[in-house]
Amino acid sequence: MSNYLERGYLEREDLPPFPPEERLTSGKPVAYIECVQPIPCSPCYESCRFDAIQMDNINDPPKLDYEKCTGCMACIRVCPGLAIFMLQIKDGKGYVTIQYEFLPWLQKGDRVKLYNRKGEEVGEGTVTWALNPERNDRTQLVTIEMNKDLIYEVRAVRKR
Repeated sequence: MSNYLERGYLEREDLPPFPPEERLTSGKPVAYIECVQPIPCSPCYESCRFDAIQMDNINDPPKLDYEKCTGCMACIRVCPGLAIFMLQIKDGKGYVTIQYEFLPWLQKGDRVKLYNRKGEEVGEGTVTWALNPERNDRTQLVTIEMNKDLIYEVRAVRKR
């Protein structure tokens, strides 16, 4: 049994299965949900118009059907736990969309430092897309281009 609550971060054995490589390179992003704790929360389930997210009851961690996910980002916009990420591999580069709640807001073209779940710096990336935070309840969504091997590790960024 994992001790992620004592450790303060998730490790590989705590995480759900990753999307298949074919789905990651299909041309559209796919959600990846790192919500593993059984708590009463269901905004992602309720927001998915494509029935890609399944929950038997409100306390179950959500499960994602990667084939049904369209990459629409409805789930990431409403996740109060910052536990959903959009992943994609395109032209040999990796892209991760995350929720960002720090000032100053990031802008397209900004260079950022990349951090893993432990808070360790693992590389650098570039913001390729940024959603105006006023359109998302003061939480900004940003897509970061990075080395494709980092898409399962990067979970936070900081402007350089």
